[in-house]
Amino acid sequence: MTTPNTLPKRIKATSLKHPEKPALMSKDENGDFQNISFKEFYEKIKILGTGLHKLGVKRDDHVAIMSDNCKEWIITDLAILGIGAIDVPRGSDSTAEEMKYIIEHADCELVFAENAVQTEKILSRKKDLPKMKRIITFFSEGKIDKKLSEGVEIIPFEELEKLSNEAYEKDNKFFETELEKGTDEDVATIIYTSGTTGTPKGVLLQHRSYMFQLDNLYDYVDITAGEILLSVLPVWHSFERIIEYVVLERGAALAYSKPIGAIMLPDMAKVKPQWMASVPRIWEGVRAGIYRNVNKEGGAKKGIFLFFVSVGSAWAHLNNMFKGTLPTFHRRIRALDVILSIIPLILITPFKLLGDVLVFSKIKAKLGGRFIAGISGGGALPPYVDSFFQAAGIGLLEGYGLTETGPVVAIRKQHHPVGNTVGPLFPDIEYRVIGKDGALKGPGEKGTLYLKGDMNMKGYYKRQEATDDVLKDGWLNTGDICIATHNKEVSIVGRSKETIVLMGGENIEPVPIEDKINASEAILQNMVVGQDKKFLAALIVPNMELLEEKAKELGISYVPPEDLLSDPEIQEYIHNEIQAQVSPKTGFKNFECVFRFKLLEKPFEVGKELTQTLKLRRSVIDDLYAKEIKALFK
Repeated sequence: MTTPNTLPKRIKATSLKHPEKPALMSKDENGDFQNISFKEFYEKIKILGTGLHKLGVKRDDHVAIMSDNCKEWIITDLAILGIGAIDVPRGSDSTAEEMKYIIEHADCELVFAENAVQTEKILSRKKDLPKMKRIITFFSEGKIDKKLSEGVEIIPFEELEKLSNEAYEKDNKFFETELEKGTDEDVATIIYTSGTTGTPKGVLLQHRSYMFQLDNLYDYVDITAGEILLSVLPVWHSFERIIEYVVLERGAALAYSKPIGAIMLPDMAKVKPQWMASVPRIWEGVRAGIYRNVNKEGGAKKGIFLFFVSVGSAWAHLNNMFKGTLPTFHRRIRALDVILSIIPLILITPFKLLGDVLVFSKIKAKLGGRFIAGISGGGALPPYVDSFFQAAGIGLLEGYGLTETGPVVAIRKQHHPVGNTVGPLFPDIEYRVIGKDGALKGPGEKGTLYLKGDMNMKGYYKRQEATDDVLKDGWLNTGDICIATHNKEVSIVGRSKETIVLMGGENIEPVPIEDKINASEAILQNMVVGQDKKFLAALIVPNMELLEEKAKELGISYVPPEDLLSDPEIQEYIHNEIQAQVSPKTGFKNFECVFRFKLLEKPFEVGKELTQTLKLRRSVIDDLYAKEIKALFK
C-alpha cells in the first residue's frame, strides 16, 4: 500500500485507523468542550468538499479563509484541499487593507470570513475586489449592512452545510474521486508572509512540503493517538498549521482555546492537554505572571521560590552535562562532562526534588497536570525563558523554520533536547552556513543559513523576481544568521537584514541583546537601534505597574505617566536594569552594550509595531519613532 501523499489523504487514513477517537474539541455555548470523532471529522470534510464543488469551486481555484482557529477552519481547509483547490489563509486581526491585498492578489472569488465584523472589514474594500463573488461566514452573529454587501452573495456556514448535505446525497462519490487525483506536487496553500518589511509575499507550498515534515517529525516529537494539543495560535500561521496536521495525522485531538491567560489556563485545567504549540511570547507571559504573583506575596515565599529556581537551573545544567545535551559549538569531552557533573548532580538532586514538590508542582498543575511539552516556534525562545522552564522541569521544544519551508526544518528532540539550539535539522535537508566573505563556515562559526530539500516552497505567487532573490538552484537563502554545533544542531542568532553595523564597522545582532533586556521584570518590550552610529541605544516599553510600585518605594508622589517616565530616579532605575542584563559581566562586548534609551508610554501593538506573530516590524518602528531615535544620538 502506498503512503498517502496529500494532507486530506493522510487525514482519511487516520480516520480509518482511529474512527472513534476525538479529533476536535471545541466549546459549546456553555463553555463546555464537545468532541468530534475522526469518523465524524472526515465525514464533514467529504460533505463540505462536495458542497464547495456545487458552489463552483474547481481544482486549482484559490479560496480565501479570513479567520482564526475554530473547528470550521480545519474542516474547510481540508475540504478545499481534498477537491484539489488551494486555500489562502489569514487571521482576523489583519487590517482591511491587508485582507484586500491578499484576496485581490491571490485572485480569490470565494472568501470564508470568521464573522460579521470580518465580513464588513472585507466589504469595506469591495470596490477593489471585482473578482470576489461570495463570502461565507463561519459565525452568523451580528448583522451585515445590506448596502455594503450589495453585489456580493453572503452565505452563512449553516446554509453551506445544508447545501453540502443535499449535494452529497446526490453524489457521495465525488469527493473520494477528486481526492485520489491529488499528488504531492499539487499546490496546497498560498500563505502570505506577515511582513516585517515591505509588501506581504504569497508563499506557494506544495503537499510535498507537508509530507516531508509529517514524515520527519516522527523522530523528533512523540505525539501519540488519544493525546490532546491545546490550540491557541492563529492557524493561518504556518507553524500552528503544520503542528495541527501532525496532531491529527497521529490520531490525537485539537482542543481550541485562546492565547490569553484568563482563557488558556482554565481551558488547560478542563482538557488536561499533553501538548501546546506556542510562540515565545506566550511562555514569556506565563513566566512573567508567575513572577508577578511571587513578587506580590514577597517575604519568605519569594525567597523560597527564587532559591528553588536557582537550584532547578543548576540541576538542569548538570543534568544536561551528564546526559550529553549541552550544545557542542566547540568540541566537548563526554567522559569529562560525566565525571564533572555526576557528584554535584547527586548532591543537588534532593533539593531539586523538594523544589518540585513545594514550588514546581503547582506550576505544572496549572498546565493541567498531564503536560508533556510546549512546542515553541515563530521566533527565538529567549534564553532566560528557556532556563526558567528547564528549572521548573517543564519541557519546551524550540523549533525553527520559515513560511517558505512549510515551515519546520528543525526542532529539539523530545527525548534528547539540546538547549540554546533549535535542535538538529531534519535528516534529508542539505544545509550550508555561508559567511559574509562568501566562505563556507563550520561548527561554531557564524553565517547565513541556506537550505535545500523537498520542504522548500515552489516560489512566491506572481513574484518571480522576489523568488529568484532567495531561491537559486534549489537552495533557499533563509536570511537567518546561525551557528551550527558539531552534532548538527543549529542556534539562530539573528536576521541578516536586522544586523546593525556601527560607524566603527562592528556587526551586531540585536535580537540576543533585546531578549536579554526583556529578561528584566521592569521591561516589557524593547528595540535596539544604532545603524551607522557610534553606539547602541534602545526604545524601551517599561512595565508601568512595576514602575508605579517603584515610585512609591522611592517616595515619588503620584504623577502622570509621561512625567514618571522622565523622572531622574526612574531613569536611573531602568538604566541599572539594562546594565544588569547587558554588560561585559554578562558576556557582552563593550560595543554591544546599550548606552542610551527612550522610555515609551504605549506598548508595541500587533498590526502596527508588531507582526501577527509578535515580531518587531523594525522599519515601521524606525518611521513611527524617528524623532525619538534621532534624539538618542544627539
